[in-house]
Amino acid sequence: MLYFDVFLVLSLIGTSVSSPVRKLEKRDLPAFVRQYAPIAYLDSTETYFPSSIAGQVSLTHPEDGSGNNITGYPSPLNLNNLNSLDNFASSGTNVYLTSDEGIEALPSWFQGVKPDSSGSTGATIASLIITVSKPNNILDAFYFYFYAYNQGNWVLGLPSLEFGDHVGDWEHTMVRFVNGAPSAMWFSQHSSGEAFTYSAVQKYNQGDRPVVYVAKGTHANYAISGTHDHTIPGLNTLAGPLEDHTDAGVFWDPLLNSPYAYSYDNSTGVFSAYNGQDPIAYLDFAGRWGDNQLPDSTPGQVDVFGERKDVAGPTGPRDKDLGRSNVCPDGQSCSVSSLLLP
Repeated sequence: MLYFDVFLVLSLIGTSVSSPVRKLEKRDLPAFVRQYAPIAYLDSTETYFPSSIAGQVSLTHPEDGSGNNITGYPSPLNLNNLNSLDNFASSGTNVYLTSDEGIEALPSWFQGVKPDSSGSTGATIASLIITVSKPNNILDAFYFYFYAYNQGNWVLGLPSLEFGDHVGDWEHTMVRFVNGAPSAMWFSQHSSGEAFTYSAVQKYNQGDRPVVYVAKGTHANYAISGTHDHTIPGLNTLAGPLEDHTDAGVFWDPLLNSPYAYSYDNSTGVFSAYNGQDPIAYLDFAGRWGDNQLPDSTPGQVDVFGERKDVAGPTGPRDKDLGRSNVCPDGQSCSVSSLLLP
């Protein structure tokens, strides 16, 4: 507790006490990666907040794709040995970290931790930073955000047509730096996203840090607040059958809670902790961070044109195209816009 208090005091040095954004320094992580780290606004009606990455592991158990419990792994599982599951079920790709209560129970821990008035989640570490050095003096900084549960959208506003609920939710934004200066930013949104020049995106208090608006339930990341129809991946309009909603609701500053920080060598696939202490093994876990998709025969499961209500949890940060050559993930068609549009 004493360490935590001292940490907060040090974090206030050189900042305005009236500002909820505190400047944190870490000697080994490039200073500009923190200087330009995004801040987030969760929707004012959000009920599923940032969650402990480590806690997700402790509140789940591994199953294979057929729903059978996996045995023989190190116990208890934690962030330092999670990649041991890669020895099971198709090199780990068919492993599911299944919630102990089951997705239908919606246990209270799905709700995560609501940031306080300063934007802090207290002792809960719900984010991480991964930097990737690339040719031509480019460094991409990926800012990952973790949520225990993703509540899907209501199609046409109908609660009976809610699709895409799943346990575990990895989201991210990425800032591309050229010679240490921010040039562009990527916002992940479902299976796609949007990219903008750094100069175009909103900044917190007219400073350096970009603003991210996080959609209610789905936690998709947007550059502006409002309604975003994402029926067509990568194309957002003001209204439609499949809408995300964002506003400047709950302020969250992931930097306040000492996010894990790593570099990633794209040529070797190796992660390294900047401080030499943050856990690494979980980044190599090849499986899913949540329950498998419920069978169609399960009461309450919905199947409309192949879309289901309760779907499988996501894979982790290593599968977010960290080695991409463009600001947008390789293989995705999108441009870096200099204008903020829906």
